[in-house]
Amino acid sequence: MAKQTKVDMRGLTIYQVFPRQHSEKQNFEGVIDDLDRIANMGVDIIYLLPFHPIGKVSRKGLKGSPYSIVDFYKIDKDLGTLEDLKRLVEKAHKKNMKVMMDIVFNHTSKDSVLTQEHPEWFYRKSDGSLANRVGDWSDITDLNYDLEEVQDYFVDVLVYWASIVDGFRCDVAPLLPIDFWIKARKEVEKNSPDIIWLTESVHPEFIKYIRDQGYDCSSDGQMYDAFDMCYEYDIFDFMDAYLLKDSKKLSRWLEEIYRQEMIYPKNYIKIRGFENHDQRRLRDKVRDHKHFMNMLTMMFFLKGTTFIYAGLEHEIDHLPNLFEDDVIVWNPKQSLETYIKKLTDMKKEPIFSHGVFNMHAHDQIAVFSYEYKEDMILGIFNLENLDDIEVPLTDGSYEDFLSMRKIEVNHGKIKLDEKPIIIKTHKGRRR
Repeated sequence: MAKQTKVDMRGLTIYQVFPRQHSEKQNFEGVIDDLDRIANMGVDIIYLLPFHPIGKVSRKGLKGSPYSIVDFYKIDKDLGTLEDLKRLVEKAHKKNMKVMMDIVFNHTSKDSVLTQEHPEWFYRKSDGSLANRVGDWSDITDLNYDLEEVQDYFVDVLVYWASIVDGFRCDVAPLLPIDFWIKARKEVEKNSPDIIWLTESVHPEFIKYIRDQGYDCSSDGQMYDAFDMCYEYDIFDFMDAYLLKDSKKLSRWLEEIYRQEMIYPKNYIKIRGFENHDQRRLRDKVRDHKHFMNMLTMMFFLKGTTFIYAGLEHEIDHLPNLFEDDVIVWNPKQSLETYIKKLTDMKKEPIFSHGVFNMHAHDQIAVFSYEYKEDMILGIFNLENLDDIEVPLTDGSYEDFLSMRKIEVNHGKIKLDEKPIIIKTHKGRRR
């Protein structure tokens, strides 16, 4: 991990927005209109999907993929202007939120400015035609980062945008040389030392697939040499195996979460988000409301920066199609915004960034704790409807932070219902 990464960032909450799908206005203005509501949930960072012009050649769907970019210095006119973006950033800052942009440097659209001005910068097939390393990415073509001039060009792009936004979420960053990212960060930090760096990681099987094709692909551990935060795709498949295939696989998923404590740097930061624009909605995977609430609450409790994909707060189960007109249909009647504000406030407490994280149970239930100075906080998430659970607390009465109800510990056990429980206490009551 970047040695300067501050673990305080574990207490942050990121909110992912695709302006084209966020409101009926389908632009930056629609996001600006929603800033008050977003800020009131305790969000710290608004992460915007790519906002550059989209390619027309081999376009996917009616609107095209925002990850098929024509010009890295321009803004899609349908979303607004550079001044509109700057206004969004300014207004977000006034509400104590930062703005992060999507960085897509692995490839461009087939009709990009660079394919026309620098055709020699791209991978080619044996017949000389444009190529990419992933077959189903049919609307893009890959850049060749073996070329120094390619690296220099994109470092300059980062330096430019770092003067406007507060952070970068870097798309499929492991496909680019880690040395490029290290160099890029050093250059950006000369004028913008506080930029936040988030890398999208890739699934372990994808790492092997790319390497088997003869290309480089970095592991999560390697990405921490340059980045502050990393996606949790290293264990995402274990969560899906539990949610979608076999409830008995809960233990394996939780064990993989805890194993991250041993294999990554001491100041590692994982993104804790159970859905995003590439993955099915959590509410689609979890149809039972009480199970969903346990999963949502645990997502905030886990060690790392919390990640919300716009719509989660209204229990939306439809995953918008990035390539089409597919505006989110908001559902205020199912709003969890007040509940999420309680969780974001909790997550900002120092114990979640600096405390010692432990797992106490992982068979049919998740029980985690943090200890920091004299404080202790315990999270109990009854994912498979157990009746009771042994906890590391002395006998007596406690208060559930979430519901304010009394929780009794008798003979080292708590009787459970289907609701998550969070208990704040001090280490003197640890058993």
